[in-house]
Amino acid sequence: MYQTAFLDLPPLMSAAGRVRLPGSKSISNRVLLLAALSAGCTTLHEVLESDDTQVMLAALRALGCRIDATGAQTLQVHGLGGQLVQRQAQLFLGNAGTAMRPLTAALALLAATQGAQFELAGVARMHERPIGDLLDALRQLGCPVQCLGQEGYPPLRVGDGAQHALRLDEAIRVRGDVSSQFLTALLLALPLVSAQQAIAIEVQGELISKPYIDITLAMLARFGVQVQREGWERFVIPAGSQYRSPGALHVEADASSASYFLALGAIAPPSPGSAGLRIEGVGLDSIQGDIRFVDAVRAMGAEVEGQPNALLVRRARWPLRAIDLDCNHIPDAAMTLAVLALYADGPSVLRNIASWRVKETDRLAAMACELRKLGAQVEEGSDYLRIEPLPADGSGWRSASIHTYDDHRVAMCFALAAFNPARIKVRIEDPKCVAKTFPDFFETLFAVCQTDAAHIPVLCIDGPTASGKGTLATELAQRLGYHRLDSGLLYRLLGLAAERAGIDTRAPALQQPGCAAALGQLARELPLRFEGQQVWLGDEEVSAALRSEAAGMAASRVAALPEVRAALLELQRNFRRLPGLVADGRDMGTVVFPDAALKVYLTASAEQRAQRRHLQLMAQGIPATMADLLADLQARDERDRSRSAAPLKPAEGARLLDNSEQSIEQSVQQVLDWWQVCNSGPNGPAGCL
Repeated sequence: MYQTAFLDLPPLMSAAGRVRLPGSKSISNRVLLLAALSAGCTTLHEVLESDDTQVMLAALRALGCRIDATGAQTLQVHGLGGQLVQRQAQLFLGNAGTAMRPLTAALALLAATQGAQFELAGVARMHERPIGDLLDALRQLGCPVQCLGQEGYPPLRVGDGAQHALRLDEAIRVRGDVSSQFLTALLLALPLVSAQQAIAIEVQGELISKPYIDITLAMLARFGVQVQREGWERFVIPAGSQYRSPGALHVEADASSASYFLALGAIAPPSPGSAGLRIEGVGLDSIQGDIRFVDAVRAMGAEVEGQPNALLVRRARWPLRAIDLDCNHIPDAAMTLAVLALYADGPSVLRNIASWRVKETDRLAAMACELRKLGAQVEEGSDYLRIEPLPADGSGWRSASIHTYDDHRVAMCFALAAFNPARIKVRIEDPKCVAKTFPDFFETLFAVCQTDAAHIPVLCIDGPTASGKGTLATELAQRLGYHRLDSGLLYRLLGLAAERAGIDTRAPALQQPGCAAALGQLARELPLRFEGQQVWLGDEEVSAALRSEAAGMAASRVAALPEVRAALLELQRNFRRLPGLVADGRDMGTVVFPDAALKVYLTASAEQRAQRRHLQLMAQGIPATMADLLADLQARDERDRSRSAAPLKPAEGARLLDNSEQSIEQSVQQVLDWWQVCNSGPNGPAGCL
């Protein structure tokens, strides 16, 4: 997951391949709570791993529910059977409405009937999201509920430590025109107190987001509670209702998350020879209301084919067809339509979206503001958006830095703007906010998108041994959200592979006929792979062995061979992948990436570099003397500078950076400042040489 302050998206040109969606947030948090309230053990498969589910899990564990992770995205929940283990707790629920609203209702009923007290709080935005309609319904029942700040908003205190008799004879009234989560919360909680009599809920006003209520009713049925629905105005929980574990349950993939890739397939030309974009984990028979986004994207001109537990989408009409749509049934996915409207043949109108104003942010205002940054004309109403498309020739598009308001859906839907005819960049601020529902969203996006190599930015760090290239490059890659190429590691791997293959890399042996050719062939066939911080050579994990002084010396010797450098050149260039690359070595800017947007030549005095290497080796428990290290560094510098193939030297136009007296942070900040200058143009980093 990207942890950067911002992520620059280069212009994207095509898309194809397979996308595996994460589990549904709406279903995951519902079934986690239901499993915790049921008696017995429930095994949940494909549970979404995200910020929202993590706060639900933390809250349930704080309440005494045992939850064991038994595999990837598989949890065993040992239910409480509706009985409190803890009678007092303070719960932090972040900005997760799917945790705050249901837990408020369930804990209010349990606290009132069993004598307990709980406090529920979240981030600042959660304290701005109204919950008063749910609190009014709970107070009708006789539950002690107190707002600890502004009335009608979290933070809350439910229960007062005493037991209370609830008023269940009359129908409970709750508004349905602000958020469907209030009704969902009551539906999930009331079976806890329906043992003796049926309980009715009456919805006041027009119920919005009805498909989410369908999800709730379907999940209740899986746990043994069959709610009787009379239209959308009245719901009855039968007397004697009791939660029963289904034993095991698989969470469907998230249909809201599918909307971004359905839209991607609608606007991105498929790669040559591709049938389109395949989205796996959800099909047309999904129980989630947001699957109806398929109807909307078809109406705009895309072709969508339903397959078993999958969807296949391809671009068919261009530009897209403008729409005028009531979006009450797809409130979350409708945000994606707002960006798709930029590619239409006329103005599009999205109606009945007033609920956007009480989500993670005021989404109506946010979407209007960010669409205007891209150059669009947008009319914002109390419950609608009217969006004028941008010219298909690219003339009206503007490069933009999209503010995401700590809202995952803003970040994900505006990523689609990287497919623009003007070939301009789009910056996504705070990309880590997607962790709320889709932590690997950007990695998934880049895996199926293609662009010209020239559009993928590269930042090169060249310099002599022990100048700090690796440390600087690692920090820069993390800050920018880019891939990293440690070219020295490839030469170290080759030296180690040569040793394993019985090829002598000492100086006299390298002069023997056929030795250089054998090493070149070995370089072309290196069986290497990277898994996180681990480096594998065939079936052997070699990370530690690569950091030895012997490996470094062998790397320096084989790197002088033209046959080796030619063999590794294409391998290094293949590291240039979306969204960008930070490459460090000795010829990154001169040979491997001569078109890099920014080239830095990093150096320090030989004495300073020897001292750094000495500290590194001492920390690893490897004995070494300063005199020997200094002599080795000077010999290696001379060998690197004087070799005939790609000698070590500053690239043309490289920025010189002597970090002898700089901290790591000072060096990082200096390069980031240079990068910002290079990256300030509308088309992204075109170079600052």
